[in-house]
Amino acid sequence: MSTDLCALCIDANDPRRLAHFWAGVLGWQPADDPREGTALLPTDDTGFQIRFLRTEQEKAGPNQMHFDLTSTSLEDQQQTVARALELGARHIDVGQRPEEGHVVLADPEGNEFCVIEPGNSFLADCGFIGALSSDGSQEVGYFWSEALGWPLVWDQDQETAIRSPRGGPKITWGGPPVAPKTGKNRLHLDLAPPAGGDQQAEVDRLISLGATRTDIGQGDVSWVVMADPDGNEFCVLTPR
Repeated sequence: MSTDLCALCIDANDPRRLAHFWAGVLGWQPADDPREGTALLPTDDTGFQIRFLRTEQEKAGPNQMHFDLTSTSLEDQQQTVARALELGARHIDVGQRPEEGHVVLADPEGNEFCVIEPGNSFLADCGFIGALSSDGSQEVGYFWSEALGWPLVWDQDQETAIRSPRGGPKITWGGPPVAPKTGKNRLHLDLAPPAGGDQQAEVDRLISLGATRTDIGQGDVSWVVMADPDGNEFCVLTPR
């Protein structure tokens, strides 16, 4: 039985400030978080929370994963950009070409995200968060498809994408070349076995799919820290 994706976690120097920013951009609702951070609850079909966890580490280099936000019209795209800028975002250059229609921004702590132009066929049936766009190999796309039980919705030229059968955002991987990993990712996924499931059994299953256990200095905690085949950290929580 596959595990559940329950949260996208973002390391933050100021979790409350960053949560306020993303609540304003997404229109999600804040909630208390048991892991000494703050959380946002979705108001759409996204299917997982966003958690902001305190860190003293400053951001260094591009994130492995970022949001692609969709637009219904050029005016809608401009309004999303204007709202984000008003809340504290800024324009950044990641090498995008002038003819590309998406707008690249960074949130108040420098986390990249894109506001996609209207008419994007790949994200046409997705909600406001169209995708979690990731740097990663084809192998890691296959791993996450098996881990979450989400079918592949794209598998061409070593680029992969998966999506929950219940809808919500796609998770995409751009294929090679994959940037060398230089430290702990600022964004990671939290997984939980289904109700009545077993944490250790799920850890063993994920290891059989290609994951490994890893130590990031977490100490004695109830969750298990693991890494996918590309070395990206994720956590397996106790059953909900």
